[in-house]
Amino acid sequence: MEALKRKIVADSSCDMTSFAEADFAAAPLKIITNVKEYVDDAGLDVAAMVSDLKEYNGRSSTSCPNTQDWLDAFGDADEVFCVTITSNLSGAYNAAVTAKEAYEAAHPGKKVCVLDSLSTGPEMVLIIEKLAEMFRENMAYDAICQKISQYTKHTGLLFMLESMTNLANNGRVSPVVAKVAGLLGIRVVGKASDVGTLEQLNKCRGENRALDAIVNHLKELGFNGGKIRIGHCFNLKAATTLKNRILATYEKAKVTIYECRGLCSFYAEKGGLLVGFEKAGC
Repeated sequence: MEALKRKIVADSSCDMTSFAEADFAAAPLKIITNVKEYVDDAGLDVAAMVSDLKEYNGRSSTSCPNTQDWLDAFGDADEVFCVTITSNLSGAYNAAVTAKEAYEAAHPGKKVCVLDSLSTGPEMVLIIEKLAEMFRENMAYDAICQKISQYTKHTGLLFMLESMTNLANNGRVSPVVAKVAGLLGIRVVGKASDVGTLEQLNKCRGENRALDAIVNHLKELGFNGGKIRIGHCFNLKAATTLKNRILATYEKAKVTIYECRGLCSFYAEKGGLLVGFEKAGC
């Protein structure tokens, strides 16, 4: 009997274009300005995009994968586990659900589990890695759907931003709030809320205080030494400093650092950090 073909699919806000641990595909989002459109796939020059946007003063927006984009990413898998950016910031989840219905109707017996991460970036990375672990354990489809849903209740996302211009231009925060982030070295520290919205926690004078705030919030939010994934937008120095501060308190923490791709770089902007972490109970 031929083995089931299982696949993990996510939108490109997961910051991954490939994944060695499982069959994987990313459906690209797009960043759109009045002068150019950036497709968040493996061919995107993220550095050039960030540089362009730094000089750009007009409106900008993002576009989520449509139903056909998701269907293309599903391929011919028997079981698909699809992870999307928070539905409170994007229509990606709704489009994925529509694609699931179409895929299952066209291919009786095949299944698609769609998961709203209520987050983005490194928290999605944690979810994808956990799915791969479950694949290796040969868990049944229904068990994976149940367990991964439970897992997401024990993960979180913190962020540090030194600019919120793109968030304001995209209508995600007010221009007044965005202006504060650009004044006097202020860094905004926040989190993804339980319903997948952006929640501001602190306005810190300088990067060091912001990094200290992140470490303090990790403890408050239930981190006890598990996995942490740090995505940075051209700020490896701050990401490394944060990693070292975390390890100074949690010696056994599993911390990895990576560079954000297009969508997360658009929202985090140059200098920003996104921190996905496991809470107690994982």
